[in-house]
Amino acid sequence: MAVFTRFKSAVRWRYIPPCSVYRRRLDPGPLLRPAESVPERRVHHGGAESAAPRRRPFSRVTADDLVFFRGVLPGRVITDPDVLESCNVDWLKTVKGNSEVLLRPKTTDEVSQILRYCNARNLAVCPQGGNTGLVGGSVPVFDEIILSTALLNRVLAFDTISGILTCQAGCVLESLSEYADKQDFVMPLDLGAKGSCHIGGNVSTNAGGLRLLRYGSLRGTVLGLEVVLADGRVLNLLASLRKDNTGFDLKQLFIGSEGTLGVVTAVTILCPRKPRSINVAFLGCSSFQNLLKTFHMCRGMLGEILSAFEFLDASCMSLLENHLKLTNPISESPFYIVIETAGSNSAHDEEKLHNFLDKVMTSSLVTDGTVATEEAKIKALWSLRERVTEALRHDGYTYKYDISLPVEKIYDLVTDMKEHLGSRAKNVVGYGHVGDGNLHLNVISPTKDVGLLAAIEPYVYEWAARCRGSISAEHGLGLKKRNFIYYSKVHAGSQRHPQPLQDPAR
Repeated sequence: MAVFTRFKSAVRWRYIPPCSVYRRRLDPGPLLRPAESVPERRVHHGGAESAAPRRRPFSRVTADDLVFFRGVLPGRVITDPDVLESCNVDWLKTVKGNSEVLLRPKTTDEVSQILRYCNARNLAVCPQGGNTGLVGGSVPVFDEIILSTALLNRVLAFDTISGILTCQAGCVLESLSEYADKQDFVMPLDLGAKGSCHIGGNVSTNAGGLRLLRYGSLRGTVLGLEVVLADGRVLNLLASLRKDNTGFDLKQLFIGSEGTLGVVTAVTILCPRKPRSINVAFLGCSSFQNLLKTFHMCRGMLGEILSAFEFLDASCMSLLENHLKLTNPISESPFYIVIETAGSNSAHDEEKLHNFLDKVMTSSLVTDGTVATEEAKIKALWSLRERVTEALRHDGYTYKYDISLPVEKIYDLVTDMKEHLGSRAKNVVGYGHVGDGNLHLNVISPTKDVGLLAAIEPYVYEWAARCRGSISAEHGLGLKKRNFIYYSKVHAGSQRHPQPLQDPAR
């Protein structure tokens, strides 16, 4: 459903859209022409100084269009510039569009009518969920119509036997977590942005989060989707089966595709039973090598009850203390670990955790630590990990990178980046998900600095490529990383036209 102009390679091409829904990602259309025939303009979108896609020859919204939209969505067509302001700007306030129309459908049929009409009228559309993305993929580039899923917020069904939840795409993750909790289940996904992000956006970006170590990715827990295609057709893939080996698993095309192939309107997801026993340990390590050894021992000794293993460095802790006035519950350390266990027997779990902690303390892998079993204290410890992104916003202009690497090399990138940038950066910090090899690298500058950005990119992507890592572990490509996919996907062109892979004669 999208026009993807974020990629560039040695031989660069621009796509001519097969439909009128304008996005900046993957274009399934068959028509190509050289990039040189499409003029570009240089823009800075906070995270990447790069060639932005030129506005295609889409139509502009007219009074007649607004009449149609108001007929489909009475009272839910927004043209007030003050209301539109927050929808045009991303959460980091680094990317801004110029949409003049916000549409708020409540049903799949309304989404279908809107897209069918926009396709016929050649009007550009930008789907938007909770607008918590960090790569500029949730806001318009130009004047696209914003299609918000905020009112698609109903739980449609829940099976208390299987734990299968079916809901609309605009349900806020935290609200779903509260709903599942009342049914004695939990959502398999947990994010720092859970109070604002939508499950449809989570699916569209294949968000990882804090529980991936325990429950796996959304590619495994999402059982079905309902998607509206660019021409208004509704693709109902809302299966509730955990096993179905009959042909292609089409829903996987939409998970992680960032809204480029269709607008997700409903999700079926498998929810695990609520743990009876939860413990959180907050530990300090003198080196990252000791942290890795602790992780290795943790997996062996905690086994089936291990739910999360997160880390943050001393610079992150300083930001939390200085900007958010959070308190470090243990003595100062170069590195900090958050470990969560979740099980069904508190005595069993506490014994395993006690044995593990005794082992890592006596072996000097861990220098200090504290454990929480009460809900309020658990939340306080988790806030030291979940609120790092918030603290970074108070420290200056932040260049954010979401890198997937072999676990043993995670912090090497932070160390090398500090040495590479030297005094040009105000701060370089690292935190993330050790359990799945995901580093969140952040470079801070007092203000936006084009020279600093040129020193970071493509150095950071080249570094990741040498380790056979990924330039985007869970945030997606969005607008900011559109030109860098080739550092992760050598055969990125096959994502544009996959057919020759299966049928070379075509």
